[in-house]
Amino acid sequence: MGNKKMKNDRERTFALITIPVVLLFFCFNTLPLLKGVFYSFTNFKGYGSYDIVGLRNYIDLFSDSRVGNSYLFTIKYAVVCTIIVNVVSLILALGLNSKIKGKTVLRGIYFIPNILGGLVVGYIFSFFFTYILPAVGQTLGIEALSSSMLSSTKTAWFAIVLVGAWQSIAMNTIIYISGLQTVPEDVYEAGSLDGATGWKKFKNLTFPLIIPFFTINMVLCMKNFLMVFDQIMALTKGGPSQSTESISYLIYNNGIDGGQFGFQSANAVVFFVVIVAVSVCQMRFMGKKEEQL
Repeated sequence: MGNKKMKNDRERTFALITIPVVLLFFCFNTLPLLKGVFYSFTNFKGYGSYDIVGLRNYIDLFSDSRVGNSYLFTIKYAVVCTIIVNVVSLILALGLNSKIKGKTVLRGIYFIPNILGGLVVGYIFSFFFTYILPAVGQTLGIEALSSSMLSSTKTAWFAIVLVGAWQSIAMNTIIYISGLQTVPEDVYEAGSLDGATGWKKFKNLTFPLIIPFFTINMVLCMKNFLMVFDQIMALTKGGPSQSTESISYLIYNNGIDGGQFGFQSANAVVFFVVIVAVSVCQMRFMGKKEEQL
């Protein structure tokens, strides 16, 4: 009887801990999501009355060139940033995990960008791209750098990629370092006896053992970069000529300020489905790779 009572008390305690969290999650996550789905079937402007319009918003999404361009930019940005961040992060992790002096200090320095807020970083780089870099370009006589990168449709997206990648490398590097530290030294010792050094050592020993961490970084990177907002808000506000308008910024800008709350709610629902689909595909693809290795 005593053990049963103790078990019931423990279960009741766990329930009391869990219920408030579930309620908060429902109120601030699930409920707004459900309301957004509902508004996506209306012509709601964000204020006043509205009517049910059925699937019209969803149909109009596929004929709206501005929405299409925002998807193209966002996907291009996410793919390029994901590749850059994971390549650079893995190289940094390999270096910071090796036996070098001051690696603890270096890890702290490399992690600083992740501590700073996205808007703060964006405004700092906006000043850099608008004033400092053009001044340096004019002084050195480099025409390509003599004007702000943010003012050109050809270079603005690259500036955003640079800022987004610079800030994201920190967390990915830490995750890769955690993965590298799980690799037993015995594996490297056995590999060295078989002549595995350099690239062969990384390809045949290190990478297969840290591929779960690679999967985590790839999925998180793609998701976070698809949802890019802070950098766009701070650097370009979707310009010039809407060439750097991400999906999240378009939903915010036209949905909140542009009187397209219902239409952009439909865009948000489709965007949510796209992110989930991309994440699931990544997980399945990388899962098959893990099984092969």
